[in-house]
Amino acid sequence: MSGRRELAEKLLAACRAHGIMLATAESCTGGLIAGALTDIAGSSDVVDRGFVTYSNAAKMEMVGVSAATLDAFGAVSRETAVEMAAGALARSHAGIAIAVTGIAGPGGGSAEKPVGLVWFGIALRGRAVAAEQRLFEDKSRDYIREETVKAALALAIAALDGLHPQ
Repeated sequence: MSGRRELAEKLLAACRAHGIMLATAESCTGGLIAGALTDIAGSSDVVDRGFVTYSNAAKMEMVGVSAATLDAFGAVSRETAVEMAAGALARSHAGIAIAVTGIAGPGGGSAEKPVGLVWFGIALRGRAVAAEQRLFEDKSRDYIREETVKAALALAIAALDGLHPQ
C-alpha cells in the first residue's frame, strides 16, 4: 500500500475530478484521516468537515448512530460504521463520507472483537453505503491507527474510481 500522503493526494485529486467534497466520521483514528487530508495545502476545496466521534454519545449526537444499533451490535460493528458514514454524509455538504470504528488497543479487545479490528463505512451520495472489515496485526496502537488511515483513504479512492468524472 502507498504511504499516507500519497494516498491523501490521490483522494483529493479524485474528489476534485468528480467535483465533490469529502467528510469523515472517525472513532479509533481520532481525526487522523481528516488530518492526513488537511496536511496538504489547498485541501480546503475538497475537505468539508470531520466528525471525531470517539464516544458512543458523540456517535449518536454528531452523526446520528442509533442507540439501538450500539446496543445490539456495539460501537465496533458493520452496522455502526454504516450509520456513521451515512450520518456524516447527511450532516455535511460532501458527496463522499468515510467512517472508521475499531479497536486500536492496547486494551479493549475481546475474542469476538480483537485489538486491530476495524470497520470502515464509505457513503457516496445516491448510493448504498458500503462497509468493509479489516483486522490489522496487533503491533502497536500507532501501527493500527496508521494502517487504518491508509486503508480508509484507499477505500475512498476505490469507491470514487467507479464513478464517471464530471
